[in-house]
Amino acid sequence: MTRLNAGDAVPAFTLTTDDGETITNRSLKGQRYVLYFYPADDTPGCTKEACQFSELAAAFKKAAVTVIGVSPNGLDSHLAFRKKYGLKVMLASDPKKEAMTKFGAFGEKQLYGKTVVGVIRSTFVIGTNGKIEHAFYGVRADGHAAKVLASLT
Repeated sequence: MTRLNAGDAVPAFTLTTDDGETITNRSLKGQRYVLYFYPADDTPGCTKEACQFSELAAAFKKAAVTVIGVSPNGLDSHLAFRKKYGLKVMLASDPKKEAMTKFGAFGEKQLYGKTVVGVIRSTFVIGTNGKIEHAFYGVRADGHAAKVLASLT
């Protein structure tokens, strides 16, 4: 499984956002952004993480950083998730897990002591030059958004 590190170029990706727009690594070049990969909408850990990123949305905006949450869920699921929790971050769909695989955010992981294949909770801060500034793998949902924000300085 591929793992990205600071200094690596962002892999090519195409994602559809919850507002129906298509975003790519090329369309985001020149912007600083965060991609955080999570397993599923409206599950306890993923909800906590999304809500905490949303609570810090103004601070990310002040730092000129766009936050994008990515899961395999479809647009209808994302819209319901956003509405239910009042989320303030963009959500994007990767139903075939293509971007996740390129970022090393999908593959074997440990779950309750067993090896399973699934989404690996991972976050990437990407610079205006299209390179990874920070890569976080296997993160804990609670408190993670604050750690990502702190890494921006």
